[in-house]
Amino acid sequence: MSVRTITSIELRDLLASTPDLPLIDVRMPAEFREAHVAGAKNVPLDRLSPETLSAAVGQVEEGPVYFICQVGKRSLKACHQAESFGVAEVTNVAGGTNRCIADCLAIERGEEAFSLERQVRIFAGGMAMLGAVLAMAVHPYWAALPAFIGAGLVYSGLTDTCGMSALLIKMPWNR
Repeated sequence: MSVRTITSIELRDLLASTPDLPLIDVRMPAEFREAHVAGAKNVPLDRLSPETLSAAVGQVEEGPVYFICQVGKRSLKACHQAESFGVAEVTNVAGGTNRCIADCLAIERGEEAFSLERQVRIFAGGMAMLGAVLAMAVHPYWAALPAFIGAGLVYSGLTDTCGMSALLIKMPWNR
C-alpha cells in the first residue's frame, strides 16, 4: 500500500463530482471550527482509530479515504495510521486547508482560534521570559528555565517533533 497525494485543485474537482467524499480533517477541534473545507469531518489525529474513522465516514476498509490538515504533515501521518488499520486506499491532500483556502475551495468558517503553533510560541516565549525575570529578580538558578525551553526548541527543530505541542493538544481549550 502506498499513500496517494492530490492537490487542492484535484480535491475541488472530486468534491464537485462526489459531494459525500470521505474527507477527514485531522486537526484539533478548535482549528477545525475556525476554517475547514466544506463537507470535511473532524477526527483529530490523536483520536484517530478504526472506530472513530468508521463513525465519521462509515465503512472504510475498501477506501478511498481522504485526509487533510493545515499544511499536509498531520494528514500524511493519518494516512499511514489508516493504512495500519487496514484501509486499502488513503489519500493525502497536499498543502492542506491553507492551500485549499488559497485556491478558493468552499470553506466553512467559524470562531477564530489560536493555532497550535501559535500556542507553542506563546507558551515557550512566556516561559523563557518568566525564567529570565526570575533569574534577575530572585535567583540565578532560574536561568535554567529559558535554557531548558531553548534546548527543547532546538530539539524540536532537529527532530521535527514538539513535546510542547503534544502537551498543549491535551489542554481543554483544544478539545
